[in-house]
Amino acid sequence: MAIDPDKIDPKKTLSDQEIAARLAAELPAWRLEDGWIRRTYRTSSWKGTLMVINTVGHLAEAAWHHPDITASYAWVEVRLMSHDAKGITERDLQLAKKIEDVVGWQPGAEPGTALAGTPHGDLRFAYIKYD
Repeated sequence: MAIDPDKIDPKKTLSDQEIAARLAAELPAWRLEDGWIRRTYRTSSWKGTLMVINTVGHLAEAAWHHPDITASYAWVEVRLMSHDAKGITERDLQLAKKIEDVVGWQPGAEPGTALAGTPHGDLRFAYIKYD
């Protein structure tokens, strides 16, 4: 669904029904829970966990929107909610989409690319457990 950027009110909160529909259509791995949109990324090790955290941090800082992050050895949970609007806004959904695009990128899955991705089957190089 294309959105006209001139018609976006960054503080307009979306209803639970609007959020659920957008998540189902655009971000199926994300969920609405306790007033946040959330996504848990599984990783293969602490190295992968740190890569995800740094990627999310870079994207959030560039977007001037700051998620809550909880991490452990082999997973990262990203939570988004616009604190100034006290709810989920278009900003949250757009940042979630950018995070999903970048963290979920699998170079080896793209045909005809010189970017082959990390070697499969060798745990020294594993970092993200793709859905």
